[in-house]
Amino acid sequence: MATDILVPFFVFASIFGIVYVYLTTRNNERLALIEKGVDAKLFNSDKKYNWKNFSLSAGMFLIGIGLGIMGGAILASNTVLEQGVAYPLSIFFFAGLSLVVYFFVARKIDEK
Repeated sequence: MATDILVPFFVFASIFGIVYVYLTTRNNERLALIEKGVDAKLFNSDKKYNWKNFSLSAGMFLIGIGLGIMGGAILASNTVLEQGVAYPLSIFFFAGLSLVVYFFVARKIDEK
């Protein structure tokens, strides 16, 4: 009974602690650099995040997972591989393949 309450509490407390330490450390580093007289433009990167790239990567990744599930079903029914092997094998393969394809597509988009 107590584990039903304590496990989620410790999971969220750990996540909060990691984020808190990361943000305070980053803030202290920035304050130290500013005190030394370093220009504050160092913190602002010139490259803005493009949500179109995120949408493209997420879409390609999800398509890869879908193709992996379909490929796993085909492998499980047409080969001697068991379902416990065929599904994860093809899901990871197609998801990874979709991310590699995204890398080349994004690089070509950035060149334009």
